[in-house]
Amino acid sequence: MPRILVVEDSASMRSFARNALESDSRSSFGLDVVEASSGFEALRLLPRGPYDLVITDINMPDINGLELIAFIRKSETHKDTPVLIISTQSAERDRTRGLSLGANGYLIKPFTQETLLSEVWRLLPTGVAHVKPHG
Repeated sequence: MPRILVVEDSASMRSFARNALESDSRSSFGLDVVEASSGFEALRLLPRGPYDLVITDINMPDINGLELIAFIRKSETHKDTPVLIISTQSAERDRTRGLSLGANGYLIKPFTQETLLSEVWRLLPTGVAHVKPHG
């Protein structure tokens, strides 16, 4: 079962992401969603991995999403884990900065459940889940 770490300080956005991911029917085993309410909490949870994908906000108290991405990319254990940024920051320079730090995707809030799932399945490593044909 693919394991996804959602790092987001907004409880409503974490809940939206969890519900979208757990209700998706494309994986025959479902998706295991772990939530972190801050970058600091994510650093505590990363050693409990591995994770197949990390979804992170940028603007968070303590350790922000960009600092978290930098940590992940420097970590021998997690350096190859795909990272998806979800952010209200819509300027092209924000997107470019996130991707240059090693993020694999960037979604601007608000987004739909289908848009989130589409990005998640694009980024999950091949073979990580048995995927049912869609439709």
